Amino acid sequence: MKREIKASRRDFMKKSALVGAGLVAMSTEALAAPAKEASLQSQGGRPMTQVWDKTFPQSQRVEHHKVSFKNRYGITLVGDMYLPKHRQTPLSALAISGPYGAVKEQSSGLYAQTMAERGFVALAFDPSYVGESGGEPRNIASPEINTEDFSAAVDYLGIQTFVDKNRIGIIGICGFGGMGLNAAAIDKRVKAVAVTSMYDMSRVMARGYFDKMSLDERTKMLEQMNEQRWVDAQKGTPALGGRILPEKLKGDEPQFVKEYFDYYRTPRGFHPRSLNSNGAWTATNALSFMNMPLMSYIKEISPRPLLIIAGENAHSRYFSEDAYKAANEPKELMIIPNTVHVDLYDKMDKIPFDKMENFFQTHLK
Repeated sequence: MKREIKASRRDFMKKSALVGAGLVAMSTEALAAPAKEASLQSQGGRPMTQVWDKTFPQSQRVEHHKVSFKNRYGITLVGDMYLPKHRQTPLSALAISGPYGAVKEQSSGLYAQTMAERGFVALAFDPSYVGESGGEPRNIASPEINTEDFSAAVDYLGIQTFVDKNRIGIIGICGFGGMGLNAAAIDKRVKAVAVTSMYDMSRVMARGYFDKMSLDERTKMLEQMNEQRWVDAQKGTPALGGRILPEKLKGDEPQFVKEYFDYYRTPRGFHPRSLNSNGAWTATNALSFMNMPLMSYIKEISPRPLLIIAGENAHSRYFSEDAYKAANEPKELMIIPNTVHVDLYDKMDKIPFDKMENFFQTHLK
């Protein structure tokens, strides 16, 4: 029996690490078709909706504009710019992205709109290869390119006449918390960084949850993805992996998967362009994360301030605690009582917006 339990646990860890965002590949059902929408073409030629299609109500205290800009690799990113209606310029600004596998119409947009209500220019953007942003093939992530996406957002904010380019910060959510920390370490223009429900995507893909993946399991995962590359090369297009979340829960899923389902697959947070709501990563998506640790230079964020926010009962809490230990001062770890990972996506009574407002007002003077 013990052997069976160990084998089952190893199999679960293997699946979890491959998907990476804590969303197990539960099925291979066909992807749902995106809803029809009024749109125009972005700079990169992809459809870009101009209708309000967010998962949260539109604020009457904020102006909203759809924008597009290019990263250093020439990929066109699409974002939602939120500005306080009553403002004196230039203002402090925030680049915001995440969660991993989500789109700007979900959590990052809610954060951006709320911070704009509090006096900041806030840009929520889709990362490369996802949502309305450009990049081919679709449905892939990259520790390097997604880190660059944050710096591209800083580029764009810094050349706006209503932004003080010396007062720009980052908010990263879930897997884009790790990318945001990596961006802040390398991009000295970022004056302060806050992350919520942070995931270190490179760590979870390379080692599994709680670093439980064995060398044999890691080797097998790499071998499978290496073989898949030949299949993709033969067909000329990358195959998708298993769908991230199923149409319905069976009831025996891990608790954190049920929590993801409650956000992404219900009216609470569903969006047709979100991979976590509706889709799958490519079968080889994890490759680039498995030997490129994102936290290598976290100490170099210092002397700029770092705020790390995590839920007390979040399955991902250990990522935040370990990042806090690895970082140099000034730093702060804030644990929100009675809170799970996805509560910090959209629960207005859980997300410490007052704390974040004070943090950025203090450090983006």
